[in-house]
Amino acid sequence: MWPLLVLSVISLAIIVERLYSLQEKRILPEDLTDKMWKLVETNQLTERHVLALARNSALGQILAAGLSQRYRPREYIKEAIEDTGRHVVHELERFLNLLGSIASVSPLLGLLGTVMGIITAFSSITQQGVGDPKVLSGGIGQALIATATGLIVAIPSLMAYRYLRGHVETLVIKMEKEALRLVQSLDEHRGVESGSFIASKSVMAPTSKARRP
Repeated sequence: MWPLLVLSVISLAIIVERLYSLQEKRILPEDLTDKMWKLVETNQLTERHVLALARNSALGQILAAGLSQRYRPREYIKEAIEDTGRHVVHELERFLNLLGSIASVSPLLGLLGTVMGIITAFSSITQQGVGDPKVLSGGIGQALIATATGLIVAIPSLMAYRYLRGHVETLVIKMEKEALRLVQSLDEHRGVESGSFIASKSVMAPTSKARRP
């Protein structure tokens, strides 16, 4: 029973902490990508903005990794985002494996308590006989309490584990979409800048020729 009580406290603490930490507004702040993109378009983005973005949220860490490589080719940007994304996902999944282990182990501990209760009951019968029904009922009661406690701990833990795992997967997909949108926007922005540079050269070329003697 004591291990089950300890596991129940740990399970409750993990569930409360993860429900708070995995709120969508904390992981995916609204309009964060658009705000950063406006700074890129107006050439106002600085390293100070990138550092502040990395401390902002999980999505901010991923976007900051891409923006830190914004002057390099697309492959470098994607690689930086993927590397940072793996660390971010690992952080989002923190304690979930422990929660899943509690959900799996709790019924087994309850079963262990059941077996020990039955062993106690039969040992008492061996020593005192079957004349007193309280001897048998005490051991069976202990067995049933252990089984019930194991299930009480396991069922909510398993449900929370499944929910949190699915919630993390949903958050990861949304972050991937935001990161992909950023990469595509950077490509388009560089394409526009290159086109403007080429156009300016083509406009200036005849003028320079005209000034030649």
